[in-house]
Amino acid sequence: MKMSDQEDTFCKKMRRATREIHAISDALVNAKLAFGFLDDSVWADGLLVFYEIFRYLEGAMIRLKSTKIGLLRLAELQRTDAFEKDLEFYLGKGWMKTYSPRESVIKYLMRLREVEDTDPTLLMAYIYHLYMGLLSGGIILRKKRQLVQKISLYKDIKPGGNNITDFGENSIYELKNELRETMNRIAETLDEDTKNKLIEESKIVYSLNNEIIRSVRGAGTVIFKKLIYFISVLTLVLLVFLVLFK
Repeated sequence: MKMSDQEDTFCKKMRRATREIHAISDALVNAKLAFGFLDDSVWADGLLVFYEIFRYLEGAMIRLKSTKIGLLRLAELQRTDAFEKDLEFYLGKGWMKTYSPRESVIKYLMRLREVEDTDPTLLMAYIYHLYMGLLSGGIILRKKRQLVQKISLYKDIKPGGNNITDFGENSIYELKNELRETMNRIAETLDEDTKNKLIEESKIVYSLNNEIIRSVRGAGTVIFKKLIYFISVLTLVLLVFLVLFK
């Protein structure tokens, strides 16, 4: 049975509690990852910083499959293979040979390991917010990127490499609902102290997300390149105008 839209569900409580830091995350995504639909290198670096996080969480869901965390492991949402296919597309087949996680990613992974070792139930905060974010903001970025890929003006992106946001025939709306309702059902079985801890851990999720998003490389270079390009085009247009109408 689906929960009423009017019901004050646990997911709504998490959303209210994280509204402020979530807004910061949205602003960072717009400032950093948004340039991924103008340049492949930025998009690839954005994938790289989140790859280890999703891989860890998917491994944890298997390790803890007999617990409540296992209930959040929706087969259609598993993304590790998709990440690796996209990273191979952008960085080449041998990308793993020279890859090492950056400091912000290592800090994130250390927190995940600490949580799994001390209070694994709190991993549900990471699973819920990371996958819900992919199904929301990630899909929006993909659509913008695919639109730009059709515009010949931009030569720094190439078609393909969108496995991470490709859920096949599955409805994004239904996947989000299934994830949300599963989280709410699990929350109904938890005591108030655990639910409060999950809400507090949710704030840490966004804080760690913000750190790795800040570490995405190449956005500044893209801004500079596009600015120079548009200034050049504008200058050319003005010169033509002056020649024709002098």
